[in-house]
Amino acid sequence: MTIARERVTEERRLERVTIRFAGDSGDGMQLTGSQFTRTAAVFGNDISTYPDFPAEIRAPAGSLPGVSGFQLSFSSTHIHTPGDEPDVLVAMNPAALKANLADLPVGGALVVNEDAFTASNLNKVGYAANPLADGSLSAYNVFRIPVSTLNARALEGLELTNKQVDLTKNFFALGLMFWLYERSMEPTIRWIDEKFSKRPVIAEGNKRALRAGYNFGETTEIFHERYIVPPARLAPGRYRNITGNEATALGFVAASQLADRPLFYSSYPITPASDILHQLAGYKNFGVKTFQAEDEIAAIGAAIGASYGGALGITGTSGPGVALKSEALGLAVMVELPLVLIDVQRGGPSTGLPTKTEQGDLLQVLFGRNSDSPLPVVAPATPAESFDMAIEAWRIALKYMTPVAFLSDAFLANGAEPWAIPDPASLGSIAVPNRTEKAGFFPYLRDPETLARPWAVPGTPGLEHRIGGLEKAEILGNVSYDPENHHRMTVLRDAKIAGIAKDIPPLDVYGADRGDLLILGWGSTFGAIRSAVERLRGRGLAVSHAHLRHLNPFPANTEEVVRAFRRVLIPELNLGHLSMLIRARYLVDAIGYNRVRGKPFRIVEIEAEAERLLAALREPVA
Repeated sequence: MTIARERVTEERRLERVTIRFAGDSGDGMQLTGSQFTRTAAVFGNDISTYPDFPAEIRAPAGSLPGVSGFQLSFSSTHIHTPGDEPDVLVAMNPAALKANLADLPVGGALVVNEDAFTASNLNKVGYAANPLADGSLSAYNVFRIPVSTLNARALEGLELTNKQVDLTKNFFALGLMFWLYERSMEPTIRWIDEKFSKRPVIAEGNKRALRAGYNFGETTEIFHERYIVPPARLAPGRYRNITGNEATALGFVAASQLADRPLFYSSYPITPASDILHQLAGYKNFGVKTFQAEDEIAAIGAAIGASYGGALGITGTSGPGVALKSEALGLAVMVELPLVLIDVQRGGPSTGLPTKTEQGDLLQVLFGRNSDSPLPVVAPATPAESFDMAIEAWRIALKYMTPVAFLSDAFLANGAEPWAIPDPASLGSIAVPNRTEKAGFFPYLRDPETLARPWAVPGTPGLEHRIGGLEKAEILGNVSYDPENHHRMTVLRDAKIAGIAKDIPPLDVYGADRGDLLILGWGSTFGAIRSAVERLRGRGLAVSHAHLRHLNPFPANTEEVVRAFRRVLIPELNLGHLSMLIRARYLVDAIGYNRVRGKPFRIVEIEAEAERLLAALREPVA
């Protein structure tokens, strides 16, 4: 007599899990990761993501340059980063395994599509033997699954080509992860039905693949545990999952409404800023106009023209585009018009690493124009914060009649996290009037508080004035070659920007306001720095964190903050831009911790560098 044995699967509660999906650029890893992210967000987890796109547009299939990855971390507590290393690596082919295995810790879970480990694919990436069979993966918890075969069986009977069937295997992997971490398939099924509403056969294929992966997890005996990550205790409110580029676009739409002016966005397509153009193009019902220009110079010229006409002129690009826009940006400084330049930074120089992150443009946006041509610079610290800083950029631009640089980067632009949707009533007006009175009008007569000149749009009777790149006579605005006038106007333009320091929040310090070590950062280094400081402080070490959102001018209390600590450490994804500025301006012996690998900092790297500096402080003086 045969006695049926009921399968026993244990359930473990975890505080946090980090998954990395990796495969060929055509395997849909970005879609797979984003769908798991959406589901985790609906469940109520705190999330942080790191999409890693291949740098080659058409890399050969199965090659190392063509590997695409998506790492996401979901947690029952508040988190700041997508994790230093994955707990689970899903590798869809040998190239994905080879490119990512070094990041998987010993004992980590490795889920592989064993169907892809053919002799041809192994040879493409230099494997002399199949790593699934030679014992080289013995340090990991390996799950060999014939994903392609099982997925093809699930789709039998549908009128799909072999290529179409193969393109759905990412949903098999997604379904398996949904089962393993007890996540509902329903949000993704609704997305599939909406996405492929006009192609029902494609929709059915993707849904079958998703369910097949989920059911495989349910029926196979290779998994002995399932994992539950409870919802996070987020502050009350309404949340949505949002990327940095999405938040940036929405922030500028909100700024348009708060300023009661139409928004005009002009850009030339460039990675990783192009998504902002795509996003804004969908908001025509809010008076948004978008223009894909023939080149970077035309894009900023059109934006300046829009601002001259009374609209919110915005142009977006990355580092190479900033170089091309620099002359026209100097024109915006000279004519003192409100304008916002978005720079979504990437690895450089030249084309560099177009899909990888870097913070290499800070000095460029500060000083990359001829002569003294200062402008304010703001930088969000998280993807969701891009919304607030987009509004802040326009508040400053309008109030002070100046172009403003908005510094994001690829990590912020493509990364995602929960965003607490604000109450529109809580967003104050940033509207400023155009000059309409003829009496007493002079184009460069300045407001005594802000030093802003009046904004007179074309066609206003009696307010005709000269505009252009030649130096302006103080007050009158006529062309002037007078040496003393040029000195006064240069000083006035500089004083206007410096005066903004009185109108921005003070630099906030997390932890004690004085002590042994301050870690100072800007932009996307926030998550890794804050996480490292939380760990260090949890061990009783005297470490604090301050993060700059306003990079020109610095907050008024910046010198006071940095001088209150024995050491200042500045981690940057460049070779020391902020540390150079802090050292020069405040004569503080700031120590740079600099990495330019196209990847964000890991928490443990900053933690280790802080420990090194703290140990040096404790060493006796010879």
